[in-house]
Amino acid sequence: MKRVQYHRYGGPETMRLEDFTLEEPSQGQVAVKVKFAAINPIDWKLRNGLMKIVTGNAFPRAMGMDFSGTVISVGPGVTRFKSGDAVFGMARLKQCGAFGQAVVTKESFLVRKPDAVSFESAACLATPGVMAWIGLVDKARLQAGQQVFVNGCVGAVGEATVQIARMMGATVSGSCSAGDMQRARALGLQNVYDYRTTDLAKLGERFDVVYDTAAAMPLAVGLSLLRDKGVFLDLDPTPGKFLRALVSRRFKVIVCSANAENLDRVARAASEGRLQLPVGEIVPLTDAIRLIREVEAGKKIGGKALIAME
Repeated sequence: MKRVQYHRYGGPETMRLEDFTLEEPSQGQVAVKVKFAAINPIDWKLRNGLMKIVTGNAFPRAMGMDFSGTVISVGPGVTRFKSGDAVFGMARLKQCGAFGQAVVTKESFLVRKPDAVSFESAACLATPGVMAWIGLVDKARLQAGQQVFVNGCVGAVGEATVQIARMMGATVSGSCSAGDMQRARALGLQNVYDYRTTDLAKLGERFDVVYDTAAAMPLAVGLSLLRDKGVFLDLDPTPGKFLRALVSRRFKVIVCSANAENLDRVARAASEGRLQLPVGEIVPLTDAIRLIREVEAGKKIGGKALIAME
């Protein structure tokens, strides 16, 4: 089999499409034949070594977190899946491997793909959907009728956050580039601001939840937009931010940790047509490195970048 991997931490030049041998799934693990994999910023952050304290120094290392596919086999103790099941979910953070023809992951990192959701659409959902759920539900305890502001409202996590917040009965505003404002309004946002020309710190509105899905809003600005009991959510964790979050009830750092419950929520919302992310470009595995390079460099493709394995 083939997958995208690298033999040292570093930039795009380290990526190679190489042969590998798929491991047998062990206790609580599932082997999946990948149909589509979605590219996310976490993929090149891991390759760059930003989390090597977690991922370690064993090479070669595989790339790719989010995928859809069909179950090949299951390890001992797996009860939720069997061979042939259509699934989507996430690879293990330390091992990755979604940018390949097959991957082994934890049972709890997978969910059945709803029949109404295509494999292409399902591959886009895991990281953005889980990040949105963790922030809005687990951290901010969002309630119907509350006001939410999403910085970066047309990125993948941003769009998922907007859709899930509105599904829960919240009113949503947000910011994006001028070129994306029409797309943002189509998502149902109450107010949309051009982040390049608007001083968000001077907005007259105040919000129950401010979610910086673009990882670009200064902490002081985010906190200034909150109501008295509001919560500012930040998905760009650093040691300093974790320390700040320990002593502040108004500031929460979001780490993407998939589990069966969150993935079930995402799958249910997608099956009901309430959560769907646009696909911008699909390439075969043989062209994956080129697309990863371009998206990493900032290329805008109007949706998620997908790698097709067949």
